[in-house]
Amino acid sequence: MKESRQIVRMWRQGGAAAMVTLVRVEGSSYRRPGARLLLGKQGEYAGTISGGCLEAEVMRKAAWLVRDGAVVERYSTMFDDTAEVPFGLGCGGIVDLLIEPVDTPECRAALAALEVALAGDEVTVLTWLPCAGRSLERAVLAATGDFTFASAGLTEPELMEARAAVLLRGAVANMLSGVFVERITTPQRLFVLGAGDDAKPVVSMAALLGWSVSVMDGRAQMARADRFPEAERVIVASAASSELLAIRPDDAVVLMTHSYEQDRDLLAAVLPLHPRYLGLLGARHRSSLLVSEAAAILGWTVGACCDRIYAPVGLDLGGDGPEAIALAVIAEVQASCMGKLGASRRLSPEDVEIHLREGGVARYLQTQCALDVA
Repeated sequence: MKESRQIVRMWRQGGAAAMVTLVRVEGSSYRRPGARLLLGKQGEYAGTISGGCLEAEVMRKAAWLVRDGAVVERYSTMFDDTAEVPFGLGCGGIVDLLIEPVDTPECRAALAALEVALAGDEVTVLTWLPCAGRSLERAVLAATGDFTFASAGLTEPELMEARAAVLLRGAVANMLSGVFVERITTPQRLFVLGAGDDAKPVVSMAALLGWSVSVMDGRAQMARADRFPEAERVIVASAASSELLAIRPDDAVVLMTHSYEQDRDLLAAVLPLHPRYLGLLGARHRSSLLVSEAAAILGWTVGACCDRIYAPVGLDLGGDGPEAIALAVIAEVQASCMGKLGASRRLSPEDVEIHLREGGVARYLQTQCALDVA
């Protein structure tokens, strides 16, 4: 997503000459289909299509390759320098690259689709790859199922077949012969509830990944845009604020106000919104008390709350300090949202019961919480 933002920014500034898209991989590759590289007329560029094996070669030849229009070029990154299309830097695969001039309606449509996705609307781009007797053609399908762009040469039957393939099968790669199909998703949204100093590296790391980050806190002196320049939004908001209702089921939320009262009320407010990820910062005992009180407020079982919360928040990576904790948190959010999460430290109803016997909430009122290091 960060690369997409850089590509769109460079395009809007003018001076772009060609766009390169990875459309097929055979074997191993550093990047997956859909990776892009935008090339400028003065040698500037944005994005990547490999781990550094191909960029210089493609930049050197792109202007010449697209002199007559878009082309698909094949490159090998295997060790075998006797291969037919060797580029032997050892990545171990063969890739097909679509190289197209920027000053065409089709390329502008693809770049505009990237911009639309960054703004929050998922789109599907279908590209009929150039081959013998046929030039590149493209269509852009909005999430509503309507085409927002279609090349003049595409026929109605071709468009209807493409739409049916996308909407009915849900596939996203080469499901039609000679067509590269790419679903361009929106950035992962992260809500950081808490604007303390330890939230700053969490926001910075999420922004580095190209996520859309919102920071919320009920304390106006902390929830300030100048404290979180990488965040898209910094809002003074409490558990009762309507801004909290913007949280959707595909969002990630990290609760880290260090205020017991704020955390309790926010936890009770966010749980019914069912975000994809909800992490709670703090010691196991403190988190157990918060879960118990939130369950009572909502009329839920403790087990139902535990099933929806990651506490202690973050993967157990080791280390200390705000940056190490932020890394653990962002790693867990990334793994969870990408469906790659293995073992994670989480509370169980039995844990909560044990910690409740250790005492009440008095120690956490008007104090800073201790971070869990177990």
